[in-house]
Amino acid sequence: MPPSAAPVLVALAAYLLGSLVSGVLYSRARGADIRERDLPGGSGTYRQFGRQAAILVTAGDVLKGALAGGLARAVAPDWGWLAMAAVVAGHCYPVFFRFRGGGGIAPLLGALLVLAPVTLLGTLGTALLFIPLYRATLQARLKLNAVPAATLVAVPVGLLLATRSGGLWELLAGGVVMAVRSAQLVARGNQAEGA
Repeated sequence: MPPSAAPVLVALAAYLLGSLVSGVLYSRARGADIRERDLPGGSGTYRQFGRQAAILVTAGDVLKGALAGGLARAVAPDWGWLAMAAVVAGHCYPVFFRFRGGGGIAPLLGALLVLAPVTLLGTLGTALLFIPLYRATLQARLKLNAVPAATLVAVPVGLLLATRSGGLWELLAGGVVMAVRSAQLVARGNQAEGA
């Protein structure tokens, strides 16, 4: 394979992997389409089908992100950011499901697990430490849900870790796609759809 073709093939494969949206596949196997009521990620699946279904769907979406990251690392190591953007874009805008997908969190986490594990673990660790502290001290006063509050703290930590341990461009690429998707969902006023 010519070196110039490797990034294109990685991006295409990552996008197609991302387009295999676990929540849609699961809900269709149950005789429904979750997108009629919710986003097809882990949170939406939890609300519509329960905890076990949410764990299964989240694992599937994390796995496809990890596969995309692993493919980039093996075939085009300098293009991990492109694989990240493509797998998240595939999840948000899946070619197999009329470009109506999820929010992109799980595939981003899966790709980061392979491409920048220190950044991922540090960011998640910060959020997990912050959430109980915030709930015990500030949530009642600020009236802001714990996850967005933790995100405000964890994302800057993640960016700092990424500049030192790697994964900055991957984190930014996936984050840009997720930001576009989030803005689109907010503009539609689709508050029932989450993650």
